[in-house]
Amino acid sequence: MTTSSFHTLRYYLSEHPSIVGFRWSHTQSWGSTWSFLFTSIALYISAAVVLHVLLLILFRHRRPLPLGPLPAAHSLCMALISATIFAGTVLSAAAEIRDSRWLWRRSRTTPFQWLLCFPLGTRPSGRVFFWSYIYYLSRFLHALRSFNAIIRYRKLSFFKLFNHSISIFMSFLWLEFSQSFQVLAILLTTLVYSVVYGYRFWTAIGLPSACFPFVVNCQIVLLSCNLVCHFGVLLLHFIKGGCNGIGAWIFNSVLNGAILFLFLNFYVKRYLRKIKAVDGGCLVAEKMEMVKEKDI
Repeated sequence: MTTSSFHTLRYYLSEHPSIVGFRWSHTQSWGSTWSFLFTSIALYISAAVVLHVLLLILFRHRRPLPLGPLPAAHSLCMALISATIFAGTVLSAAAEIRDSRWLWRRSRTTPFQWLLCFPLGTRPSGRVFFWSYIYYLSRFLHALRSFNAIIRYRKLSFFKLFNHSISIFMSFLWLEFSQSFQVLAILLTTLVYSVVYGYRFWTAIGLPSACFPFVVNCQIVLLSCNLVCHFGVLLLHFIKGGCNGIGAWIFNSVLNGAILFLFLNFYVKRYLRKIKAVDGGCLVAEKMEMVKEKDI
């Protein structure tokens, strides 16, 4: 990439007036009200349940229904959006660190501490909160994957509905309460999403899949990194005298713990014995085919 191309990319991802001047507002930001949040989640769950029931009535057989290029298109779209959010968040965080370094010297705050723990009084405005808002909106597109499994397999997964609903809810809390840790959480999640959805697009167009449970391994890495970072936030909260949005962070941690418990329960009970029983690499991928449908 040439220098001029990089400057152009940096401008549109971190220096554009719409990004620099962003402000989370109930009157100016679409989808920023509590009523919208709860209504959209309720409609999502209701639509999934109604679709599942209708398909069970109309199609009594369990053969998968073809969806054509839609799963591949959704995976490609999510991979590109995740990669864009990741790049924009990296450039925006670097710009915020550059512009605020002089202020942090008074409180002896390092850039890494800022990524984990926002100073008290931080307001949801500026570059990183713009990309946090884009990430929040992308959760609605991510939730559409549930309908893929419902239509193709007539299978309604409580874990998927819970995971997607909580993902929307938590990303809303990040903006509403300027919650600490959200920058790192967005970076970790979008990095993993871009890889996972790129892999799903790869397999959806008929290319060979990995000889190991690729999606599950990525999910384990993401959950492990989130767990380590949560301990870092808690430590800095007591050392630095408080992190902004700590109440929302505690609620976020409880929800993340519930997701981790559900995932481990699913993985251990239903698939661990299958993995141990299989000898040979590529047979594992076939045994884990349903795991690939599991959303992260």
